[in-house]
Amino acid sequence: MEVIPAIDLLGGQCVRLYQGDYQQAQVFNNDPVQVARTWAEQGATRLHVVDLDGAKQGESVNLGAIAKIAAAIDIPVQVGGGLRTVDSVAQLFDVGIERAILGTAAVDNPDLVTELCAKYPGRIAVGIDARDGKVATKGWLETSAVLATDLAKQMATQGVAAIIYTDIYRDGTMAGPNLEALRELAATIEIPVIASGGVSSLADLVNLVALEGIGVTGAIVGRAIYTGDINLAEAVKAVGPQRLQDVFPDDGTAIA
Repeated sequence: MEVIPAIDLLGGQCVRLYQGDYQQAQVFNNDPVQVARTWAEQGATRLHVVDLDGAKQGESVNLGAIAKIAAAIDIPVQVGGGLRTVDSVAQLFDVGIERAILGTAAVDNPDLVTELCAKYPGRIAVGIDARDGKVATKGWLETSAVLATDLAKQMATQGVAAIIYTDIYRDGTMAGPNLEALRELAATIEIPVIASGGVSSLADLVNLVALEGIGVTGAIVGRAIYTGDINLAEAVKAVGPQRLQDVFPDDGTAIA
């Protein structure tokens, strides 16, 4: 399972929100490039970046900071927030981003998702952020009538590479992921699901590993790695791809 550290950008700073509330933003660092380097040095195999300003305003706002992050590290970067046009996604790819994450556009303009998946195969993911099972949009400021499971099934037929599922009530709370909702969502589709929201301990990551068999392939970790509740390097070693090396050493013999 990929353990994916998150950098949420608000006003150019690394912040964490509580349940998606912009009024409850806690600043953890004012140098996102240095934070990205730190997570890469600790063994992250992918970085998750959210342009919170962009999500709220409906267009990319922190593109300059995102470009600097991509240039500073050698691991793939996936970015979401405010991506609602072909041009906004193209700009991200032009600065070296590996995967673009659409959110609001998946609800308001599903044809855009289809177009982008055809133009950039394997590089488009959809973020499904839910309150009580229904999809929130526009930086989590609005809640639609669309069920998360229904949107996931629709997006899976349109060629998206992965679904990133966030339970908003768990996000930033350190209360653990919503395993039941993840299990339900993953069981309805055949594309990878990345869990987000509430991961607060190594035990939470181990619980998510138990869902690998139904397609939960990654976990985004935010507040817990900033507070030190999770040591990223230890988490990557414990549940990341490296753990396979411990089970199947290079000599091909399995450890009993």
